[in-house]
Amino acid sequence: MDKKLSSLLILFLVLFSAFIVYTIFNTPITNLARAKEEFIPSSDASLIFAWPLTAKVNSDRVNINVFIRNAGNLPLANKTVTLETSLGVLESNNIATDKSGKANFILTSDSPGIAEITAVIDNQIQLKQNVSIKFE
Repeated sequence: MDKKLSSLLILFLVLFSAFIVYTIFNTPITNLARAKEEFIPSSDASLIFAWPLTAKVNSDRVNINVFIRNAGNLPLANKTVTLETSLGVLESNNIATDKSGKANFILTSDSPGIAEITAVIDNQIQLKQNVSIKFE
């Protein structure tokens, strides 16, 4: 084969392959090749919720849910969340997030007061949002 035909054939195969990849994955090739910033947690977009906010000493269990999100507000799975409390005992203070980015904790207390809860992601990023729970 001559060189022009060979180069046209190679060009055709490259373009055809790019078209197939684009069609199969239904995303532009630039999205496939770019850096994965979506796996970096955001302390602003992540959330912490607790219920109930007022609990009885020695009897009530407080559910604390932490939702880890990236800057695009997408959930992040398999991120380790560590809770710290100023009062009471956590059943577990290190939990990995599920596929929806959620980690669920249980807090109890045997003494009255206000528990200030903070969350840290992967021992690096502290959530900007905190939650307070009153034990009576």
